[in-house]
Amino acid sequence: MPTAIAVTSADLVLPAPDRHTPGAAVLHPPEQLDLEGALAETSALLERHGHLVAVVPPWLPRSTVQRLHTVRAILETDRIALLGVDLPPLGTALLVRQLRQLSVCDFSPGVVASAARLLSHYIYAGALLGSVAKLDRVPVGLKAHARSWSPSAQFAVLAHPTPHLAKLGAAGAPGGAAVLPAGPEFATHLTFARGQLTSDWVAAELASAWQVQGVMENPLPADSPGWWGTPKLVEFAAGIPDLSVLYQLVASVRREECRWCGLELIGDRCGFCAAPLSAPPPPAAPASTARSRP
Repeated sequence: MPTAIAVTSADLVLPAPDRHTPGAAVLHPPEQLDLEGALAETSALLERHGHLVAVVPPWLPRSTVQRLHTVRAILETDRIALLGVDLPPLGTALLVRQLRQLSVCDFSPGVVASAARLLSHYIYAGALLGSVAKLDRVPVGLKAHARSWSPSAQFAVLAHPTPHLAKLGAAGAPGGAAVLPAGPEFATHLTFARGQLTSDWVAAELASAWQVQGVMENPLPADSPGWWGTPKLVEFAAGIPDLSVLYQLVASVRREECRWCGLELIGDRCGFCAAPLSAPPPPAAPASTARSRP
């Protein structure tokens, strides 16, 4: 069985791009499932799949994160990877789908887990916002804050890989000298999700400017309004859709053996035990005190 990919909410599970891509397991939060049930839920996944890779975004409630670590500690297993992923909600869902695609390949669980850091660099995530007054994920100038009070204001915001903000005109055209940075220089599909903002700019304008090969609309994740600071938004994320390209990207990176748990990894850190590839240097010896002459 392929390595299990898990999330903490069902709205982070995008539709599979083909019939070979498995779904993702949804780990229930403490308010929906007690500790005994969570242990049984996770044990069943490990028994069926061997290894579990759970995506842990930073906006999760502290109780949910603590539950994940508690379950791993009680089970006393090194077969659970808890991956911290710092992407917007829709970008996180896109990364989860890519991990699901890779899970059916001939990669070991350690490579699948550590591939998340590599793949996140190739995801372009942002949103069209009706206000940036409460946006704290991207630097916002005083002028943009002031313009947020206009009822017709719209802002194109790119949060990843390079934060950028541009005010759009009433017709959806970039206003002033600021423009949205160039999109990815590789083939992508664009996924978008509508909040309480009525606009076709993402599907009609951005998709064309970025020359994406496909566009898909998806329901807005429940945590998106909180992440972007407003419910008036259209969130978007562009990423590599082709499994063969994802496979070549991961396969081209040299594989190493984790010096702590022994699993394979790519990059500089193990996805399961979080140990760095190289041991940290020993602390520098204190400088010897020069002896004073008599």
